[in-house]
Amino acid sequence: MFNINNEMAWQALNMFGFLAVELTLLFLVISYLVGVLQLYIPPQKIQRILSAKNGSGYIVAGFLGAITPFCSCSTIPFLKGLLRARAGFGTMMVFLFASPLLNPIIIGLFAVTFGWKVSVFYFAIAMGVSVVAGYLLEKLGFEKYVKAESYLEPEAKKCGSSCSGKPAVERSKWLKIWDSTWLDFKKVLPYLIGGIAVGSLIYGFMPSELIAQFASKDNPLAVPVAAVIGIPLYIRAEAVIPLSAALAAKGMSLGAVMALIIGSAGASLTEVILLKSIFKNQMIAAFLLVIIGMAIGAGYLYSFWF
Repeated sequence: MFNINNEMAWQALNMFGFLAVELTLLFLVISYLVGVLQLYIPPQKIQRILSAKNGSGYIVAGFLGAITPFCSCSTIPFLKGLLRARAGFGTMMVFLFASPLLNPIIIGLFAVTFGWKVSVFYFAIAMGVSVVAGYLLEKLGFEKYVKAESYLEPEAKKCGSSCSGKPAVERSKWLKIWDSTWLDFKKVLPYLIGGIAVGSLIYGFMPSELIAQFASKDNPLAVPVAAVIGIPLYIRAEAVIPLSAALAAKGMSLGAVMALIIGSAGASLTEVILLKSIFKNQMIAAFLLVIIGMAIGAGYLYSFWF
């Protein structure tokens, strides 16, 4: 019988307080720095770069995805803009894979939570697979599985009653970046706090024996199971990283942790539904195959090398 005691509760509260302060400060600082960077690299410039027909465009697309802090679902509207701008199909796919996996907040959380060694490994795997997958999908002709209506521009909305004609008060560009940073933080805050809370409860109360039995390095199926269950869970990376840290502290293998993070951050059922408005089923299947394959491969590779 599992009994809750004061020591477990204290451990959970300490972990919650530590992670809440650390990850909040990290999110705000990195988000603001990314906002400054995006000020000089607006979406229109990204579209022009990705429209370039050259081999380096795939790598550039990966790095552009890495500096845009989108979750898997919020990448979709930007992808639609790239389609309407007639950007290269392969580079768009690289952007689609890399953007939710490699944004600076995820890398920063990885470095703080698991260390730079794990962070560099994760970055190399996510970037490499994204570039190779985008290149292969283009060469294999998967562009034909983009729905024709995805290239059409939406009808412009007419000005309604909200257009008063009064000039807007101009704010400093630095304040605008802070406004955007704070807005993003408020959107992410429930996921961040939720992930920290669940992770803290696991850290404080979940028996280590339970994790060791089902998700330790001795279980060969721990990695693929973690990769697959991450997708329907749709836990944002901001939440799944502190959650995974708690699971790792309880004995979950880091290979399975890696697979869970990639699966949950790289795709979700919500994203698949949104992608259905852009892609045909063949492209959806290819997208899921890349994410699950990346998650499983990274999990086993990490277990083998480290």
